[in-house]
Amino acid sequence: MAELATLPTGTKPEGASTEAEASRKIREMFTRIAPRYDLLNHLLSAQMDKRWRARAAAVLRPILGNPEASVLDLCCGTGDLAFTLAKGARARIIGADFSHTMLTRAKEKAQYLSSKAPIPFLEADALRLPFASESFALVTTAFGFRNLANYQQGLREVYRVLAPAGTLAILEFTEPAPGIIGGAYRFYCQKVLPAIGGVISGDAAAYAYLPKSVARFFRPDELAALVKSVGYTSIRYELMMLRSVALHLAVKP
Repeated sequence: MAELATLPTGTKPEGASTEAEASRKIREMFTRIAPRYDLLNHLLSAQMDKRWRARAAAVLRPILGNPEASVLDLCCGTGDLAFTLAKGARARIIGADFSHTMLTRAKEKAQYLSSKAPIPFLEADALRLPFASESFALVTTAFGFRNLANYQQGLREVYRVLAPAGTLAILEFTEPAPGIIGGAYRFYCQKVLPAIGGVISGDAAAYAYLPKSVARFFRPDELAALVKSVGYTSIRYELMMLRSVALHLAVKP
């Protein structure tokens, strides 16, 4: 496994040389693709993204069933994971993202997808969360963590807002190892996904960035090592979809 010093410290969109520029470019990108974001997520994953979120919710069900628990879905985008977590949950769930346009879509969906009171969605930067320390029993994030401009700072902020014994859950893409499966995955991500995503969204640059961001992101054991370096314990992960999706779990001691 690579040393932490040699691993990426945060996302690097083309043309970004600082963390501030990286954050701005990511926010602008998601603003542009928000109108077709849900459609493309489901289409490009052949609806498998719904299963991955459902699996995460099933693993986290003991926490979600606690009526005293507060749950933060971070980098929530249009809210798909938050809505999945809320199904049958008794915990209080809120979503947060720094893209206003994505949150607008999430709030629209909340009006007809939430069976109880609509889930509140707040505009917030994952690197500077506007929540008190030790506020949440669970913090989740699905396919958004790799877009942070500073991964370690993001993990530290989550650590701060988690209550003692609170759980971190990261659902993210990861590249399979070299071989037939890995080769097929890379061909799809590098050739097919950008072509389809670019045509339907009208933003070829965004759907060229997305597979590149996965390629340079951590392998599962590397992300586990980074999580451990921040102070989390009970770190584990499980792989899904031919080892191309990982659910990472960790606990704040």
